[in-house]
Amino acid sequence: MHTADITMFHAPSSGGVRTYLQAKHRVLNAAGVRTSLLVPGAERDSLGDLHTLAAPHLPLGQGYRFPLRRRAWREALIELSPDLIEAGDPYVTAWAALEAGQRLGVPVVGFYHSDLPHLMGDRFGELVRDRLIRYVVDLYRRFDSVLAPCQTMAERLMEWGVANVREQPLGVDLERFHPRHQDAQLRARLGIGKEKRLLIFVGRFSREKNIDVLLATLQRLGSDYHLLLMGPGMPTRVPANVTSVSRCCGVHEVATALASSDALLHAGTRETFGLIAQEAMASGLPVIGARAGALIENVPLGGGILCPPQDPDAMSEACRALFANDIAASGRFARHFVERRFGWPTVIGELLDHYCTLTATERHDVLSRTRLR
Repeated sequence: MHTADITMFHAPSSGGVRTYLQAKHRVLNAAGVRTSLLVPGAERDSLGDLHTLAAPHLPLGQGYRFPLRRRAWREALIELSPDLIEAGDPYVTAWAALEAGQRLGVPVVGFYHSDLPHLMGDRFGELVRDRLIRYVVDLYRRFDSVLAPCQTMAERLMEWGVANVREQPLGVDLERFHPRHQDAQLRARLGIGKEKRLLIFVGRFSREKNIDVLLATLQRLGSDYHLLLMGPGMPTRVPANVTSVSRCCGVHEVATALASSDALLHAGTRETFGLIAQEAMASGLPVIGARAGALIENVPLGGGILCPPQDPDAMSEACRALFANDIAASGRFARHFVERRFGWPTVIGELLDHYCTLTATERHDVLSRTRLR
């Protein structure tokens, strides 16, 4: 089997989609499945199974590039001639994938990574949200299968009228994100007292992450608590008990910082999976988060505390409640939860089963479950 992924959600500072694609290709390639990835770049190029086509930078887009015309993308997919195509965004590349799939006579999968109508509706109002819902329905009804990273998003798509929707969670690298990566010197390097209760959030700065709620929460918590913010665009004018690392941080740096903290603080309300929450739990951290989006499904009772969204008072009380109990036990429970459900081999093995169904390929002709595990 040869699968091809196409998406504009692939930039140096991008998060869950890029992580998903890298992990998926790594697991499938190791098992003998051929994969190709077609993404925007500065110019047309190919390096192994990574292929780029020129596309302009998206203004204020944190490194993302936005394809403008579908023809070159369609023809590049046709030239690759895969057995299955997966489109990872709802823009030009999605339409190119559908056209290429029709020409090749192969199934095309649409992965609904981002809740576009609600993200834009939050910024521009209900009229924009409703128009985008109609657009999403028109687009995703055309795919042979639609993947959603959590049950809430799958149900929302079906309520809108999209059929053939399947929940497909993302996964976590359980070796890279592990409690053993704790660095006892991290706090000293950052000037954070070892007696502080260290909270952390990692991500890009965007409206739906509600960084202002995190800062307000730390103002209420006071000097016994400290927050480490990591990610591009993070504010640098912050309260005294907040440290901001405002840049794109490498995965090893993130894994070390997570394992060296006490808990993840997450105020995001539009998470479709919440990958950083799963990476934090894999690192042995409980989660204090907003009771919204995928965090409701993916932060288990015993592995953290969820509180009302957009409420710094409730979030600060949740922090105090978490630290009043056995936080180490909560972290161990969180790690065990992720181990059971979200290891990449397990997640990609289930996806491959679905691919085999769509392409009418026998699983044993591709690889065995034991090789994935």
